[in-house]
Order: sequence, then structure tokens, then C-alpha cells
Amino acid sequence: MRRRDLIKAAAGAAALAALKSPAVAQTAWPQKERTIKVIVPWPPGAANDALGRLLAERLQDKYGVTSIVENRVGGAGLVGTKAVIQSEPDGYTFLASAFNTAVMPLVLKSADFNPETDLEVLARTAVAPLVCVMSASRPEKTLAEMLASAKADPKKWNFAISSLGSAGHLATIEFIRRTGVPIDMVPYRGTQPALTDLMGGSIQLLIDPSFALLPAAQDPTKVRALGIATKQRSVLAPDVPTMAEAGLPGFEFNSWYGVWAPKGIPTDVATKVNRLVQDTMRDPAIADKLRKTLIEPVAESIDDSKAFIRSEIVRAGELLKSVDFKPS
Repeated sequence: MRRRDLIKAAAGAAALAALKSPAVAQTAWPQKERTIKVIVPWPPGAANDALGRLLAERLQDKYGVTSIVENRVGGAGLVGTKAVIQSEPDGYTFLASAFNTAVMPLVLKSADFNPETDLEVLARTAVAPLVCVMSASRPEKTLAEMLASAKADPKKWNFAISSLGSAGHLATIEFIRRTGVPIDMVPYRGTQPALTDLMGGSIQLLIDPSFALLPAAQDPTKVRALGIATKQRSVLAPDVPTMAEAGLPGFEFNSWYGVWAPKGIPTDVATKVNRLVQDTMRDPAIADKLRKTLIEPVAESIDDSKAFIRSEIVRAGELLKSVDFKPS
């Protein structure tokens, strides 16, 4: 190669390196001058919001970056979820949501996305086991007594559904299927109105997350806990029998929470966030604080989270199909 050609080649290589170097710098995550957004598709104050704020706080503490929570509500969680799906997969936008995200397309016609291909699972963060409660206006004391009464006259019983497609809705479908008792389901817009009618006696049964029902069940004159849908008795309610102990073996349901990112997030960023979540949920002080709100922390790998969520989507689809449920 002539000297002039050698100089040109060297200059070209240097120019190419100069062009590439900013891109390499941009791959360092997180950049201190950028803000990380944790989008919560639900109003402030709920469990989703609390766990989203915990993630934002830990990201800020760990990496020294500004990390904020944005509550983008609307469309039963769809507005915030779509905002994340449409964001750049660069590690600066995350979704802190729940079970609803995974099953949304099964419930809402307007949910035109696939949770497995349009979002990247980063971690599950916590679970809230479901609890089956009965109005204290009923004379029955146990699940067995309740089932005997309902089998004798099912028209005297109704199940409240806090929201269609919720974990409680699916668990109620399974309860009716497993017991063979044709109890009518009455949909509500939220747990609180359903619980109010339950305490008033116009509704007899409700299955919903522990944090929503166990505080009410502390007053046995209003609500009676029949069982908790866990494999073993929960530290959240050690005096409440499991549904298996109460007579329904294998009846296990949780409402759960997690972190997602837009599809295509760099693998190293996904791994860092997952490790941060695991470290957070293993922190004894944080775990204790969560349990006091009747939520159990979860620490697991990305692959384990993906496998679990996949199984939940399959189960939800099968249960909704079994009652010919149509998205609305």
C-alpha cells in the first residue's frame, strides 16, 4: 500500500471510530443527566403505586440518577401500559403494574397488544394471596357449612366480583367450577363497593386480595374469612385456614405485581434491574414493611418471572373461556 493510501485509510478508520464513540458512550446505563420514569397505570395510593415508588427510590439510591413515578391512569390500566409499549427501549422507562397487565387483552377489546411480545418482563415484585370471605350476616361458620347451604339452595348465594378479569374473578370462576355449585356472580366497579354490600348482607361471598379483605375480617361481626388461597398458611393471616384445609385442595390464587419495560431493552439493563428488585425484596426491613401491608415480597430471576406470568396467562384464558367470557 502506498503511503498516501495508508494515510487515507488511517484517517477513515479514525473518522469511523469518532462516529461510533458517541453510540458506545450512550450504551452506558444509566446516564446521570437522564431521568428514569416508572409509569404506574393506576391512581396514587394503591399497591401498584407503592411498589412503583419503591422501585423509583431504589433506582435513584443505587445509581445516583433522578427517578420519578408517573401515574398515567385510564382505560383500566391501558393508557399507562401503552405509554410504556410506545417508549424507546433504552432503559429509561419502566412499567410498574400487576396481574391486570398480563391478562388485559383477554378482558378489554381496546387492549390491542400482546403482553409477551410487546413488553419485556423484568421481575415480579410481590404477591397478595387471595382470601375468600363471607358476610357475617350468614349463620354458617366454615367453608364446608357454606357449601352445604349453597348446594341446598344456590339462589340464596351470590359472589361479588370486584372487577371483571381480576384475579378474584378468575378465582371465583374456579371456585364455582370446582364445587359444582351454580352461584351467581355480581360484577362491581372496585373492591370497596363490593365489600360494603357484603358487610351489609346483600352479597354473601367475595374473593379478593388479602390487603383488601383481611382488615375487614378482623371484625367477625361484619366479615368472616373462610380460607386463604395459599399452599400453606400465610404469615399474613396465620389464623385463617388455607382453602385446602377448608376443603378445596389445590385452590391457590394470588394477585401479583411486577416490572416491565418496552420490548428490546438491552439485556444488561434488564439484568441490572432484576438484580436490584431481588436485592430490594430480600432486604429484611423492606420485606417486613410490605408484610405489614399484607403483601408478600418476591425475589426471582427474569426467566422464573416469565414462566410464572406465562402460566397465569394460560390459566386466565382457560378460565374465562370456560364461562364464555367476551372482552368488552
